[in-house]
Amino acid sequence: MSSRARRPAVLAGVALLLAALAAPASASPETLKRSVSNILFGPLDVAFTPVVSARAVIHNLQNVDDTMGVRVAYAVPGYVWDMGVQIGAGTIRVLTGVIEFLPGLGLFFFDADLDPLFSPVERGQALVDYDTPPLNIKFGITYTE
Repeated sequence: MSSRARRPAVLAGVALLLAALAAPASASPETLKRSVSNILFGPLDVAFTPVVSARAVIHNLQNVDDTMGVRVAYAVPGYVWDMGVQIGAGTIRVLTGVIEFLPGLGLFFFDADLDPLFSPVERGQALVDYDTPPLNIKFGITYTE
């Protein structure tokens, strides 16, 4: 065998040996799961904005130490402001889901996970919050608490 013919054979043998010695990887679908959840349920956050904003404003009005006049004056502008925040946050949730999708696919076969790009989804209260193995069903998130 010539030197040129042995080199690919040796490289192939080394690659097979390294592949055989590699520890089995446990896949971590968490980044992909979070990405798909954000893409699917971010629009529902926007759709449930009127309900979530009303609940947030009512909750805040009950827990603030202001006069009745301030509470009454705050209700309408507070509701409009909160709706803007909710719509913006729902949109950002979808965009972060799109950004995390490719890394989620890449990390699917490795025992690794990416930190969330938009953490209010993880820690915020929601109208629906049900974590299943394939998907985290969470929408109607209150982003202003």
